[in-house]
Amino acid sequence: MNILYLLIGCSIVLALIFLAAFFWSMNTGQNDDMHTPAVRILFDEDKPGEVDS
Repeated sequence: MNILYLLIGCSIVLALIFLAAFFWSMNTGQNDDMHTPAVRILFDEDKPGEVDS
C-alpha cells in the first residue's frame, strides 16, 4: 500500500513538471507561428549550385 502513495506522489510531481514546461513554452513564444510549419513543404527551395539572378 505504501508503494501506491509513492507512485501517486511521483505522478503528481511529473504532471506539475510537464505543466510548468507547457506554460514556459507558451510564455516564451514557442507556439506563436502555427501556420508556417504546415505550409513550409509547399515552398520551393533553391537547389544547391543554383545562382539567383
